[in-house]
Amino acid sequence: MGPKAKQKSIIHLDMDAFYPAVEERDHPELKGKPVIVGGGRERGVVSSASYEARKFGVHSAQPMATAMRLCRHGIFLPVRMSRYKEVSRQIFEIFHSFTPLVEPLSIDEAFLDVTGVERLAGQPQEIAFRIKQKVLNETGLTVSAGVAPSKFVAKIASDMDKPDGLTVVPSDRVLEFLDPLPVHKMWGVGRATQQALNRLGVRTFQDLRQMPVEVLEQTLGKHGVGMHCLAMGMDDREVIPENEAKSIGHEETFDKDILDPDQARQEVLSLADRVARRMRRAGVSGRTVSLKVKYADFTQITRTATLPEPVDDSAEIYTIACRLLGKTEVGRRPVRLMGVSLSQLTSPHNDAQLLLFGPDRASLKRKELNTALDQICDKFGEKSIRPGTLIYKT
Repeated sequence: MGPKAKQKSIIHLDMDAFYPAVEERDHPELKGKPVIVGGGRERGVVSSASYEARKFGVHSAQPMATAMRLCRHGIFLPVRMSRYKEVSRQIFEIFHSFTPLVEPLSIDEAFLDVTGVERLAGQPQEIAFRIKQKVLNETGLTVSAGVAPSKFVAKIASDMDKPDGLTVVPSDRVLEFLDPLPVHKMWGVGRATQQALNRLGVRTFQDLRQMPVEVLEQTLGKHGVGMHCLAMGMDDREVIPENEAKSIGHEETFDKDILDPDQARQEVLSLADRVARRMRRAGVSGRTVSLKVKYADFTQITRTATLPEPVDDSAEIYTIACRLLGKTEVGRRPVRLMGVSLSQLTSPHNDAQLLLFGPDRASLKRKELNTALDQICDKFGEKSIRPGTLIYKT
């Protein structure tokens, strides 16, 4: 029998109302007011809301029109993503100063594995406290932290005492912590899953843990088995540092719903052009093309295609995305949003490799043309040169 594995120490860090908090820091007169950051008032959605705005029922992903009705005196601001990314980089530098094992989940959220660094940095609870203090001192922003022996429990813990919270769950108190929680706190439990669990009499983690796993598997399949393990506090996933983007994409919410398939294809061409330019700027190509469509009733679907070779050319991306468009109801149902993205990213081959494998002359010409177009756009702006069919777009 081998040596017992060392108990993990995982910290989940989640910035408090990050976008509004950055706006309040940059504009102190907004402090304590209901600040709502999101898209346009007619067609946009809420990206984030301050805690003052949340008291009125405002939440992320909510239509801005709804938020305006709920919070009539709210301060509505556009998303300043470049500014949020700038502050995010500063925050993640702080995270990395404590451990190299940092797994970003989003621009304002991450897991840290501090297992085995007690001698250098102190106990996990102390590390979390010091991170919170350093973030506050250097950025003026607050972050909530959860400390636990697994990623699943740490993430739930970080949400227990927001804002500016710190919740610690020792390994011998995991079930005591989880048991009373409602099942909707679990990842992947949406409305339909919650209704299915409620029909089984399952309303808390304890109910879920005590339910025979065979019943859960019969009702919910493998998902039910996985939920049973999580309710037991069983989660052995590692913190995986992620230094490179997993995908590059662009999406757009339209001012008016799109029903005309020709207009939809023009929008796809615009999206493909932007994505291709971003990929070339990042020096990567991608094998999997994804098309995201959100209909007027907010129903959302995604269609994907994986190619034999990675691409970074807008014409190729557009061609594949249009094929995926044919697998949707675009043209039959009004569409409010579309997005195009590429994943399975790789660095492109160098010229010597290209010559070795003998690309056709057309491919080389296309590569030279893209390089020239990118140079023009970098010098004169994104709209300085575009496909002819996109000239109508402002």
